[in-house]
Amino acid sequence: MPKIIKFLISIVLCEGAGIIGSFFTTPAIGSWYATLTKPSFNPPNWVFAPVWTLLFFLMGVGLYLIWVSPNASPSSKDSKGQFGQRRITVLFFIQQLSLNILWSAIFFGLHNPMLAFTEIIVLWFGILITIFYFAKISKTASWLLVPYILWVSFAGFLNFSIWRLMM
Repeated sequence: MPKIIKFLISIVLCEGAGIIGSFFTTPAIGSWYATLTKPSFNPPNWVFAPVWTLLFFLMGVGLYLIWVSPNASPSSKDSKGQFGQRRITVLFFIQQLSLNILWSAIFFGLHNPMLAFTEIIVLWFGILITIFYFAKISKTASWLLVPYILWVSFAGFLNFSIWRLMM
């Protein structure tokens, strides 16, 4: 498969996760979310879409670098029946991407900041594990996930603060 196709698939997969998450987020922004008491450090609503679009793009570039890297073992099973390094790394990546979508469904879809906070902690560790696995194959790919984990750290603190203000 040509590299440009791999690049486009990587970007579309990640931006697609953002689009799926927005199905839960968009309807709640002007209704449920607007009624919540938020902390003083809550960014304006318009900030979230461009930040997430950029983060999903960076994730996509990172995934592409893993996909085309010559530094990873084959994606098929090796002689001992173990899955290759690249396949395991991509599985961790898909897992954390799925957790990202799930957070939107829980927070905005179910209107449950307490459960969403618990889930975002799991997401944070999923991102951290993915960063470590990315680093084994491509340092650049792992660094591309650093803004993502920083933003999710902020989002987790924001999520926690909203939950506490609801009590």
